[in-house]
Amino acid sequence: MNVIAYLRVSTDKQAEEGLGLDVQEAACRAWAKDAGHKIAAVLRDEGVPGSNGLDTREALPQALGMIKAGQAAGLVVARLDRLARDLVLQETLLAEVRRMGGEVFTTSAGEASYLADDPDDPSRKLIRQILGAVNEYERNMIALRLRSGRAAKAARNGYAYGAPPFGYRAEGGELVPDPDEQAVLARIRRLRDGGASLRVIADALNAGAVPARRGRWHSQTVARALERRRDG
Repeated sequence: MNVIAYLRVSTDKQAEEGLGLDVQEAACRAWAKDAGHKIAAVLRDEGVPGSNGLDTREALPQALGMIKAGQAAGLVVARLDRLARDLVLQETLLAEVRRMGGEVFTTSAGEASYLADDPDDPSRKLIRQILGAVNEYERNMIALRLRSGRAAKAARNGYAYGAPPFGYRAEGGELVPDPDEQAVLARIRRLRDGGASLRVIADALNAGAVPARRGRWHSQTVARALERRRDG
């Protein structure tokens, strides 16, 4: 069976720690080898929260399109929370893949037995949904801790909102422009104003060896740079 390995990280830090992209890909390839399946494509959404739907992802819609076109019979994720960390979104995506005649697989043995619905064993779906609800709860708790930490830091008059926006750096608790990154931002804005898509801009930056904060440029990182520039 041809399957798509779908990988997702929600933050740059997560890409470097824990279940990063390389770890996810290795798990998916090992699973496919053991199961006798072939990885038809490896598709990645980088810097995309698990609560985000298809409108803010690129790789997942591409994976669904390949399944619909018969180019793959399903997709595999390292863990179900890589597909979604929102219970409703998780169940919607599972139903959509099944509607197209595909299957969703997970490399987690603890999750695998609960993915397929069985009318003779409704506890499978219940357990899967409970696990999905736990993932959603964990995501909300992480967001709460971040908000609380930022509020405490802001009360001490420090920059409190995570990594500085692209184009800036934190100095003494204040944001100051970074000349090199400001030049990159200006180039991105010129390309965008000229009608270039986010993906075209990312490809142009990579082709010109323009450094990103971490790794290569992707449409999502270009979009974040533009959005946070406007917020600034």
